[in-house]
Parts: sequence; C-alpha cells; structure tokens
Amino acid sequence: MTNRVVLSALVVAGLTASPALARQAPLTHFLGATDDLQISASVRTRLEGIDNQFRAAGPDADSMLSIRTDVAAEYDAGPVRFGAEVIDSRAYLQRSNSTAGTGEVNTFEPVQAFVRFELGDHGSGAFGKGAKAGHGLLTLGRFTMDIGGRRLVARNRFRNTTNAFTGVEGDWTTAGGVRAIGFWTMPQIRLPDAAVEIADNKVRLDRESTDLQFFGGDVTVPGMFGGSVEGYAFRLVERDRPDLPTRNRRLWTIGTRLFAKPAKSRFDHDFELAWQGGKARRSALIADVTDLKVSAWLVHAEAGYTFEGKWSPRVSGLFDAASGDSGRVGAYRRFDTLFGARRSEFGPTGLFGALQRSNIISPGLRGEASPFARLELMTAARIAWAENVHDTFATTGVRDASGASGRYAAAQIEGRIRYAIVPGLLQSEVGAVALFKGRLLRDAPNGRANGNTLYGYWDLTLSL
Repeated sequence: MTNRVVLSALVVAGLTASPALARQAPLTHFLGATDDLQISASVRTRLEGIDNQFRAAGPDADSMLSIRTDVAAEYDAGPVRFGAEVIDSRAYLQRSNSTAGTGEVNTFEPVQAFVRFELGDHGSGAFGKGAKAGHGLLTLGRFTMDIGGRRLVARNRFRNTTNAFTGVEGDWTTAGGVRAIGFWTMPQIRLPDAAVEIADNKVRLDRESTDLQFFGGDVTVPGMFGGSVEGYAFRLVERDRPDLPTRNRRLWTIGTRLFAKPAKSRFDHDFELAWQGGKARRSALIADVTDLKVSAWLVHAEAGYTFEGKWSPRVSGLFDAASGDSGRVGAYRRFDTLFGARRSEFGPTGLFGALQRSNIISPGLRGEASPFARLELMTAARIAWAENVHDTFATTGVRDASGASGRYAAAQIEGRIRYAIVPGLLQSEVGAVALFKGRLLRDAPNGRANGNTLYGYWDLTLSL
C-alpha cells in the first residue's frame, strides 16, 4: 500500500468510525470507586503517514501505528493527596530509518508519582483542574506541568509521549485571582533513546539526575489590559555525564505574556515575548568544549474574534518568530524551546512536525467552528522563513551555511475534524497537512527536492 493510499484511508476511516465501538460504562463506576478516589484511563490509537519527507534525514515516505495507554489514580485523604500515573507509549510499522524517536516511544513509564498537600481552603482537585482563590497546592515527587501559554513548559497532548519532572512545585492563587507558581525539578530523560530499542518498544524506565535541573517561577495577574498579564523566569542547568554528552546549557529564559481568552462576540489576544541568555555549546559532541554566550529571543502574537451564531466561528491571525544562530564565534543565538508544546500553533508532530520556535519567522491565519456540540472543525495556513539564513530551519535539519538558498522555507496548510462519537467516552480525530516546500527546503545542500510533503493522521481515543 502506497503512502498516498494510506493518507486517503486515514480521512475515510476518521469520518466513518462507528459509535458501536464503545458502550462501556466509565471506569470509576465499573470499579465502584468512592468519592475520595479518582481513577481514569484512556487508550489512543493513531495511524499516520507522510509522503515526500521534508527533513534532511529519514525515509522519503513513512507510516506508523502508535498506541498510548494512560492509567491515573489520585486518592484524596483530606489535606494530603496521593497520585500516580502510568503511560505506555508504543509505535509499530514504521520503517527502519524512521524519524520516530522518544517523542513516540516511552514504554510503561510512571510519569507521575506524587504527594500533594493542600494549603489554605479546600482545593478543586488534581490533573490540571487548578486551585480555588485563596488556595495553594504543594506537590512533591514526579509530576507533569502546564505553565502559561505552554510554549516553554507543557504536558504534551498530541505527542505520543509527554514531558515529566521530579522535584517540588508550589501553586498558589490569592483571593484576588493572582496566581503564582514556583518549582525546582529534574526533568525526566526519556528512555529508550537508541534507535534499535525504540523500534523494539523496549521497556526502560526514564531517569533523572542533578546533571539536568530546571527551576523557576511564573506569576499571572488578572484584570489588566483587557485580560491577564503573566511574567516568568526559568533556569535550565545541564552538564555532561560520562554516558551522555550534552550542550552544557546554562540558560535563563525571561518573558512576559498578555492574553485574553476567546469568548463569543469578543476579541481575544495572546502576545508573548521571551529573551534567553546564559551559556551553551554549539553541539553535544565530546570534542566541543567551547562555552558560547547565548542571546536569543521569541515572539508570539495572536488576535482573534469569536462570532455569535450556531457554529461559534472564530477567526484569528498569528505571528511567530524565534531567533536562529549565525555561527558567529563566541556567540549562540538559536532559541531553545525548553519543554514546550507546539501542536496548537504549528500543526501535528509525530512523523510530521516541520515547524517550531527556533530560527523561524511565520505569519498565519486560523479558523475554528463547531457546527454542533459533538463536532469541531479547524483549518490553518502559515508561511515560514528562516530568521537566520545560515542556521538550520526549525526542526527540519535542513541548512545552507552559505545562505545561498535564501530564507523562504515553506507554506503549510492544515485541516482537522474532531468528532465525539460517544461524548465523554469515544472520540475520533482526523487531520491532514500539505507542506509546500520553498527554495530553502528544496535547494539547500541537504534539502530534498522530492516534491511537496503530504501528511495525514487518524486518532481514535477511548476515555474511561
């Protein structure tokens, strides 16, 4: 079966999935759990395919079946909660030289195992539900985090695996709605990371170490400039291990964000600026021992409007830019996205994921609508250039150090349909992307003039 046939099959399958596939009662009712015990589980199966690869490496065409199984539980013992979550992420059918990696495979991993203390008034629960006004949560152990716009710190949703951290996090919301988050963590290093072990879905537990530390704080103040104002400062400290050479990043990331959430008959906005400084090496090669001075930046701007009406259509304009590295002696300018998520703004990841917040300038348009409660539609289009003509463009690995191939990289058009087959229980999602390669992706010394890239996927998620 050719990849073009696979792409067509994805669309048909996503739109014709039968409600009869799932009639089970929710897991909590099945187990007879008490009000003090929250138990949830989900299984997501995804079929995806790509044709005319855009990356400098990897097969020209590839397909993959990925399965993510997630089981989580939390026990509320009054002012103290105990939580755990295991995610099993596997991938099958991809080619031997596939680009699938630690973003797709992380088998039988306890991504969360924590003790959470309630401070102040009784809170509103765990797993992202947030804190009530005048309430705080102190979390110790292993956990996931979503901070701010999720561009720098996020629990991944579309990606088959997720970021996780071991350490301590404090989250406090005042009676006036001001929220402050502070944390010190050791980010999990996802395993397996060897290509042969990833292909075999080998079970290896992730590890953490003081050789990689991530800490900082974030404060959000509501009721300002027509929305909320956020400020943050993050510190990443990394050093080589005998078995793991690194870029020895010692980065400060300082930023601010102004945002207002979408609402009917209202304009919304999301503007974010971040600067990154410190020291790092240009590569993780053992022979590279030169510390470079880092100075990098990020810009995100989005403005939208949600119309009245049955479909609740929302139209928004977007602009994203992040610095690239010029290769200048003693300096490094490529922005590091840390532990952020990118699907919501740059399209699907997995076998795709062409764009990210590194060496990019990209304006775009996005449209969303919900014809009825169970159906969501989205379409988006972007144009992308390299911010620095000498650096690798985004995630592609494509680079023309001479700059002779120019800045223009690609135009991307995306569409997505999400349908709740059985609301709250079974959901189907189908999406497709066309990446029209520009001169940089075609003509760079390691570019691929193999035609424009086509990608499609179909998800089926059972939630219990």
